[in-house]
Amino acid sequence: MANFVLQVPIPLRSFHVSASSNSNGAVSGSSSSDKGVGPVIIELPLDKIRRPLMRTRSNDQTKVQELMDSITQIGLQVPIDVLEVDGNYYGFSGCHRYEAHQRLGLPTIRCKIRRGTKETLRHHMR
Repeated sequence: MANFVLQVPIPLRSFHVSASSNSNGAVSGSSSSDKGVGPVIIELPLDKIRRPLMRTRSNDQTKVQELMDSITQIGLQVPIDVLEVDGNYYGFSGCHRYEAHQRLGLPTIRCKIRRGTKETLRHHMR
């Protein structure tokens, strides 16, 4: 599967992007009117990602500081996973990476977006 990064201007309104690769490795994209499959990697503004479990977990501050140092030196190497449901973005993992970006004052974070249904969202909220 091919990955790419799409730079999104701020302020972000509403959009949908998807991509997949065919058997020869070529990447094909789709717009919001197409039915794409598979995750896509994009930069999302931090304030567009809802963190419903943020209050139930605490981050290891040493790990956050180490990530801040790493992100400053070489950038984020592993995108966070984000679930897109009806145009809203939900983050359930990548808590340390997300906090490191916040503390560094970075406006966006690299995300692997996966589309889901409201039922998928309910499953994650359990």
